[in-house]
Amino acid sequence: MGQGLSCTETNEHPLFSAAQKGEIESVEAMVDDEPSVVDRTTGRGRLSALHVAAANGQIQVLSMLLDRSVNPDVLNRHKQSPLMLAAMYGKTSCVERLIQAGANILMFDSLHGRTCLHYAALYGHPDCLQAILSAAHSSPVANSWGFARFVNIRDKSGASPLHLAARQAQPECVHVLLDSGALACASTGGQGFPGITPLHLAARSGSLDCVRELLAWGADRHQRDSSGRIPYLVALKHKHGACAALLNPSAPGPLIWPSPLKFITELNPEAKALLERALMEANKDREKAILKETVYSLPSPLHSEAGADDDIEASDVELCCICFDQICTIEVQTCGHQMCANCTLALCCHNKPNPTTPAPKAPVCPFCRSKITELVVAEVKTKNNVQLESSPSKPRTSRKSQSTSEGSSSFKGLSALGSFGKLGGRSSGKFSVECDDEVDKP
Repeated sequence: MGQGLSCTETNEHPLFSAAQKGEIESVEAMVDDEPSVVDRTTGRGRLSALHVAAANGQIQVLSMLLDRSVNPDVLNRHKQSPLMLAAMYGKTSCVERLIQAGANILMFDSLHGRTCLHYAALYGHPDCLQAILSAAHSSPVANSWGFARFVNIRDKSGASPLHLAARQAQPECVHVLLDSGALACASTGGQGFPGITPLHLAARSGSLDCVRELLAWGADRHQRDSSGRIPYLVALKHKHGACAALLNPSAPGPLIWPSPLKFITELNPEAKALLERALMEANKDREKAILKETVYSLPSPLHSEAGADDDIEASDVELCCICFDQICTIEVQTCGHQMCANCTLALCCHNKPNPTTPAPKAPVCPFCRSKITELVVAEVKTKNNVQLESSPSKPRTSRKSQSTSEGSSSFKGLSALGSFGKLGGRSSGKFSVECDDEVDKP
């Protein structure tokens, strides 16, 4: 959750030490005795008691000060608000309380022109990111900008929160931002000039997890920075061999998460977890093939969970009638036909999203050819009608026989299977943003 901010300056008012330690009774007594004490700031950093409480996660002190009508957007020497410091130090409860009190999520500091969203991404606090992004859906300030613009907000160097998360090797933050609409191909360049992309920064940091996330969300391995380098060359320069192997343009491309599809973006959490795990498993095989001839090993989360449910006999469950290999865990609405998560992804995954092209058309159910408008988690049942738990951690079963599933003959000649092969083709997906081409250090 991060550490906290220490008030080490000499001759400071005891209010700041009490706020730092969470001594609520002492703070209340000082405020009651002298109401104007809440306007005091530290000498050098010009930190208010609200800054100190927010940075140290002292939610009781913070709430008490806010209840006394203290301005939630009071600024310190660098024009940083208490919300920025709470996001910086990972104090999620303070972030939520400040937003509830009306703190402005669109304020920029004077150091790097960053917002609270930048700070949460830079210092690796996905819970704070989620809290800020959730508030942005209903915040009048964010609504005036538009949510998509807010997620991709840039600092003075043209860096979005996704750039900072990738640079600092924060894969959880990368995932949260991509899932919220951050542009995987966003560049720090402007006016048609190339710049650094999040994939360049992930390659520089050597984070395999960040590289995986970005590639799976459509980041372009061929996009060049202002020096003409593709991410592959950046990884080589910084001696990150495993990342370079995955970023090599001649290596097979990954399966791309079908984010442009409306019914994919509105998936319920359980169905989304199943499909994301299926995507990870599909890309795992690709990575193993790429790294087969290298000395680099694949760390988690790409460990295999095969055999996790080997106690379930394939003959006891209805397998997917398309692949005859996995349990049907996804149901198409409203026709009710079921497939496994892997085959669902094969239907839904498209080429890399390109902001200059229209959204792809929704695919059709391979069974009845009706348009797919919604996906839900299917109830997995045995042939004896005993319901099994459909869990993202146990979506698979061992392949015992291909002839155990009834009605399989009707899909032997399924024409749609011809399109289930190589997915996620190349397209630029480029997006230019204004500012410098180098991302500054925190």
